[in-house]
Amino acid sequence: MTVRNEELSHLKEVILRMAGLVEAAIRDSVQSLVGRDSELAKKVIAGDYAINTLDVQIDEECIRLLALKQPMGKDLRFITTAMKITTDLERIADNAVNIAERAIELNEEPQLKPYIDIPRMSRIAQGMIRDTIDAFVNEDKKLAKDVIMRDDTVDDLNHRIWEELMGIMIRDSSTISRAVKISYISKYLERIADHITNIAETVIYMVDGKIIRHMLPDQI
Repeated sequence: MTVRNEELSHLKEVILRMAGLVEAAIRDSVQSLVGRDSELAKKVIAGDYAINTLDVQIDEECIRLLALKQPMGKDLRFITTAMKITTDLERIADNAVNIAERAIELNEEPQLKPYIDIPRMSRIAQGMIRDTIDAFVNEDKKLAKDVIMRDDTVDDLNHRIWEELMGIMIRDSSTISRAVKISYISKYLERIADHITNIAETVIYMVDGKIIRHMLPDQI
């Protein structure tokens, strides 16, 4: 029994909805830090329930299609890709919640430094997630590869933030608690970019059946 186009289209729609919520969670969690808006941070934390609900819904639909339709070839790759994508999206949302929780803590203390690179990391991650989902929907392998290349920029910013915070802590030990929390936020964003990279790699597998995990960039 073949999978109907309407069933695949519905699956895409739900994944798009979940990805939109996850992207908003990244944006709002960092904005709650930069704008010192703890109420916004609490909304991010509360909104994680809706993302988890969609994660379960998508998994259940994928399992139903696998069990009842026994898809093969491209349809099989699409459905297994959908399941992997939602796993990474859910983990991205968890990291956004972590950012929101640290933001609430930091907002109760004097601001240690202007936030410049963290919002930059957030903007890059948001662009990565939008483009990765576009690559999934449009089966665009080139766009997925472009997303993978952007992960290095996020890694570099994370390293730069850590070096700056180390200097601050060395000069003034009273800043250690705040600096460590900021470093956590930077690390959460770096992990978010890693999860988005996982999604992009899975999209490439969906398009041409090629597993590219652990490959060097010039091998992709």
